[in-house]
Amino acid sequence: MSTTQSERLRGLLEPLVSAQQLDLEEIEVTRAGRRGVLRIVVDSDEGVELDACAELSRSISQKLDETDAMGEGEYVLEVSSPGADRPLTEHRHYVRATGRLARFHLSGDGSGELVARILAVDEDGLDLEVPGVKGRKPTARRLAFDEIARARVEIEFNRKDKKEEEA
Repeated sequence: MSTTQSERLRGLLEPLVSAQQLDLEEIEVTRAGRRGVLRIVVDSDEGVELDACAELSRSISQKLDETDAMGEGEYVLEVSSPGADRPLTEHRHYVRATGRLARFHLSGDGSGELVARILAVDEDGLDLEVPGVKGRKPTARRLAFDEIARARVEIEFNRKDKKEEEA
């Protein structure tokens, strides 16, 4: 997708997404045979309900029908939440991942990999809890944002979520 088309779509769709109290995370246009595929990824601090995606999809579809932003050809519109394997790239992604286990690929002298739970996020970096190995206690660690090359939430199948713990 050209930068111009991307910027035009973002400008067109951002107000619709914001009106639903959501963040526009990603816009991707690809080809699938003769059709185009427009993928819109949205998120919020509380997550995204299926009904919100459906409602947003209808309003985006209507807006795109009123304009020529997608050109004359046929296209498929997909509106979804980011999914569990989305990379953590923005400050808000780390905030939303607070309490979750994440895998960090470190840059610079600290190069390597680290798996730790995100305890707190501020403007400069993260406070982490590194799980203990072989019966050892967990340890605290501070990680600055500039030390992180890549990060992604780890899926935990045996951990209770916040709602279950509060019940």
